[in-house]
Amino acid sequence: MTGGDFINHNEVVKISDAYLLPLVSELYGLEGYEIKLIPAHEGGRNVVYTCEKKGKEAKILRISFLPDRSREDFQAEVEYIRYLFEHGGSVSDVVNSLKGNLLEEIAHNNHTFFICLFKKAKGKMLVENHYQYRQGVPITEYFYNCGKVLGKLHQLSKEYTPVHRRFSFFDKYNAEYIEKLIPDSFSLLKEKLLDLLETLEKLDKNHESFGMIHFDYNDGNYSIDFDNGQITVYDFDNSCFGWYMYDLADLWSHGVGWIQFEPDADKRKKFMDDYFETVLEGYRSETRIENSMLDKLPLFLRVTLMEGIIDTFEVSETTAKNRSVMRSCRIA
Repeated sequence: MTGGDFINHNEVVKISDAYLLPLVSELYGLEGYEIKLIPAHEGGRNVVYTCEKKGKEAKILRISFLPDRSREDFQAEVEYIRYLFEHGGSVSDVVNSLKGNLLEEIAHNNHTFFICLFKKAKGKMLVENHYQYRQGVPITEYFYNCGKVLGKLHQLSKEYTPVHRRFSFFDKYNAEYIEKLIPDSFSLLKEKLLDLLETLEKLDKNHESFGMIHFDYNDGNYSIDFDNGQITVYDFDNSCFGWYMYDLADLWSHGVGWIQFEPDADKRKKFMDDYFETVLEGYRSETRIENSMLDKLPLFLRVTLMEGIIDTFEVSETTAKNRSVMRSCRIA
């Protein structure tokens, strides 16, 4: 393997075809399943496959290969998902291996691969349905359900005591990491991000406001059963301990897509006010949130922007490493 400790997506796909998939099939009893690669998005940290077999429930296989997460992180993620599922959260459950494990680990050529298998969520994503909701049903049902499902997850998080503990927001989003990741040529950006972090550090982290959150709650990470509107959430890869308000801000920001091309600013504002009121109605049907936290929506919208900025720099860094590895392969 070239490139030192770094390994890229395409290399993992080759290793999977030749070595990992036969082992995974044995670990999970996937013999006879048709296993198809899902195309990766730029910066993707996993290799993901659909697993389908006639008469059997479809599954999603995830092979994680980057050393940016520890075994403890993965174990904490799948334990949290199983907890949510067992307590009525609308999530894609983890599938145990034949050994009874939620997480499997395979070492190969000095690389460690973490393996998880999930039940495939019923229905499909909105984008797969061309952003058309259920025929004859008002779109407000969808907005309400988005809030309701999230509220249930947050209520369960308030009652959750982890065995393995997932990382916290400040474990990643801190001054040291920002200084290291973002070049000095973006000095003003760094200053703004550090100021934002300083503000966040002063916020309350009480039981009602801070706990395990999804941290990427949007229509790319849940499926909708278009027969009844039920939403099933997945992809807890970014889940961490943070403010519940962050997930709500994420939901607000993705709601903008429904009205972003309306030229009239008053109509856009009216839509977003009504949209978020409906989301909160659903959310509050499952859990409570203080008005003092809701008042911080503008602050948390800035936090979602910060997450996006940092992700962009991370993807850029990963892409640069990929190119470096490819160049070294050509030279060799």
